[in-house]
Amino acid sequence: MDYTAAMKTARIPPVRVEPELRAEVESMLAEGETLTDFVESSIREKVGRRRIHEEFVARGLRSLGEARTTGQYVDADVVLANLERKLEVARSRLAKKLK
Repeated sequence: MDYTAAMKTARIPPVRVEPELRAEVESMLAEGETLTDFVESSIREKVGRRRIHEEFVARGLRSLGEARTTGQYVDADVVLANLERKLEVARSRLAKKLK
């Protein structure tokens, strides 16, 4: 991570963990990776996943609002049937690849 001279950094509070967990984490570190690198990377990944989840929920709520406004809904059985067809197509393609 490149930081500019004007950028100030902040600290994440220390986290107490069982010695076994720390040992397990340390055993998983990549060559040259520090525990600090691992923790920072983990936090960034979790923040990214939460952002994606929040955006997903927001899209769903907007879609629900639009459906209520317009009165246009797609029946769940229709959605599930379409997904099942897509799954069957994907399984068929995979089976052909594996032959």
